[in-house]
Amino acid sequence: MTSLLFNVLLAIMWCVVTGSPSVHNMILGFALGALALFVVREPYGSRGYLRRFAAILSLAATFLKELALSACKVALTVLRPDMRLKPGIFAFPLTVQSDVEIMLLANLITLTPGTLSVDVSDDRKTLFVHALDCSDPEATRRGIADGFERKIAEVFR
Repeated sequence: MTSLLFNVLLAIMWCVVTGSPSVHNMILGFALGALALFVVREPYGSRGYLRRFAAILSLAATFLKELALSACKVALTVLRPDMRLKPGIFAFPLTVQSDVEIMLLANLITLTPGTLSVDVSDDRKTLFVHALDCSDPEATRRGIADGFERKIAEVFR
């Protein structure tokens, strides 16, 4: 958080030094400040906020991709004349540990069409998920683990 504040201060200083307080100049100052902070980052290996921001963008892109794919899949399933549905609830073993990570994963699953987070076990090791098509729960588990859960772990670690 202090790096972000310092980067904003560098951007403001850039606008003052150049004498042009425009939005474009502020963005340029912010980019130059971020580059400077990247070059002279702290030697004790702290994770830069730019990497965390990139991980957040990657999580958002993954969510949008999954949202579009699952919306199309649900639409095609509903429009079929025979509507071959096999709904069910499956247990998803959690590797994320904090309450925020579990909550974010459960909400991303719920916001994706065709799936719904039902409950978290008392020991917070298992998430129960309802799926519209539960014909292959192992593939759905793998998809969640390789997609949302991995991206959430990248953001928070």
